[in-house]
Amino acid sequence: MNRTEAIRHRRSVRTFDGRELRQEEKEKILDFAKKVQNPYDLAITWEILDAKKNSLSSPVITGTDTWIAGKMARVPHAEEAFGYTFEKVVLFAESLGIGTTWIAGTMDREAFEHAMRLKDTEVLPCVSPIGYPAGKMSVRESLMRKGINADGRKAFGELFFKDTFDAPLSPMSSGKVAEALEMVRLAPSAVNRQTWRIVVCDDCAHLYVKRSKGYVSSDKWDIQKIDMGIALCHFEIGAEESGLSVSFELQDPGIEVPNDLEYIATLRF
Repeated sequence: MNRTEAIRHRRSVRTFDGRELRQEEKEKILDFAKKVQNPYDLAITWEILDAKKNSLSSPVITGTDTWIAGKMARVPHAEEAFGYTFEKVVLFAESLGIGTTWIAGTMDREAFEHAMRLKDTEVLPCVSPIGYPAGKMSVRESLMRKGINADGRKAFGELFFKDTFDAPLSPMSSGKVAEALEMVRLAPSAVNRQTWRIVVCDDCAHLYVKRSKGYVSSDKWDIQKIDMGIALCHFEIGAEESGLSVSFELQDPGIEVPNDLEYIATLRF
């Protein structure tokens, strides 16, 4: 499958079939992760971890002992860079038939940070189990997905706009970036908040985060900016699969925005 097919096909997997992931597939995923570059040019250190060897656990994951984790320096834009990069890794795993799910809170964080030898100046934003999906979800997983309406997505016009936030876009009126925007609409996000908003102007798309309370930690780590990194990744993939070249820039266009929105980045196509 190509990358947009992977986006359409993928779902979060929390129930695995118990088979150990083949070594060659672990190596493929790790090699891919190490080669991914992000628009912010920030380095991320990746490792494949064994749950039994490192005493790792998550109450929502069953059927696999293999995890992938990444750490990086705690610097500006670390969240967006991590979200962008990890989503590319997740989609690569999907193309191999390997299941994943983003885990940020429901895990023994101390054990993961110890396994990754985390320094005080570093952060471990998220991890993911990797393995072969079970034929049937556990009852717990089914209830979790139902609780956050995991398969639901907001309407196109709630998320995407033309020139100002007063002019909602439709797929038919989105022109050459319709596929790119649809890929963003389908993106995963924390508790399925779908926190991205995009204003399209001529040859560029301006991305904004719609703020929700409770997603910035006491040490200022911002999980909704991880979601915005995922949105950047999906827009780029959709644009490139549509034959467009994309460049990245940080230059707030000065568009009037509602109080709960914050400028993130611009993608020029």
